[in-house]
Amino acid sequence: MTDLEDSEEKVTEPRLWRDNGWTARVIKNEDDDGWAVAMTAHGQAEPALVGPWTMGRDKKNPKPLDGAAFNTLVKTAREFVRRGEQQLHATLHQQIELAQDDGQRLRVTLDIEPDDEHPSALLRAWDAAGALLAEARVAPSFKLSRASAAAWAESGFSVQAVRR
Repeated sequence: MTDLEDSEEKVTEPRLWRDNGWTARVIKNEDDDGWAVAMTAHGQAEPALVGPWTMGRDKKNPKPLDGAAFNTLVKTAREFVRRGEQQLHATLHQQIELAQDDGQRLRVTLDIEPDDEHPSALLRAWDAAGALLAEARVAPSFKLSRASAAAWAESGFSVQAVRR
């Protein structure tokens, strides 16, 4: 990276805009003769979003970036990043509520702790008042479902019931 690329100073050039924590760079699309725009959050090495960019009137060069386009691109990139974060959170933190035979409500949660070397997961059962009833370490590949949660509860929260 050059000093200009490291800087968070506002830039408003036809193919490079930098402001509000984001950089938009119009680049040649490697897949065809068109152009693309890469949106990179400041401090990140890789773009958060790369999408097609409009050709200019001459049908050879890209349309220059402007304030309205940049603001739209920032909004789109932020939303894209936010959705990715929400999806990751939903994958790593799951929960199911079920009613037991005695009418009590039970909430079972699975919290996956990603780690390149030693990933793990913690399965927990909570009563309706929010008191922890049981917890067990399970494989990060454990599938939390109504059936697996009910089987764990029916076994008296036996560790063997969730380690199969």
